[in-house]
Amino acid sequence: MAKVIIPTPLRKFTDNQASFETNSENVYEAIKALSGAFPEIQKHVFDEQGQIRNFLRIYLGDEDINVLDKEKTSLKADDVLSIIPAIAGGKN
Repeated sequence: MAKVIIPTPLRKFTDNQASFETNSENVYEAIKALSGAFPEIQKHVFDEQGQIRNFLRIYLGDEDINVLDKEKTSLKADDVLSIIPAIAGGKN
């Protein structure tokens, strides 16, 4: 099963689970499965059109899926996906 690593800020929506395993065939299906298992996370990972929010970065191993096949990137059983939310703040 592929593993989705859930970032700390989103764990409050996954009963504090740090990861989620799925048999999904691609990245979109994996994130959809995550939101199916934990419905409260859905509005934080998908926009109103059902697309993965553009401020999230998702990595397959060390590769940003945007340089691969985006949300259609295929998954293998031993793959690890990491969700990286945008970080804002700081001082000008």
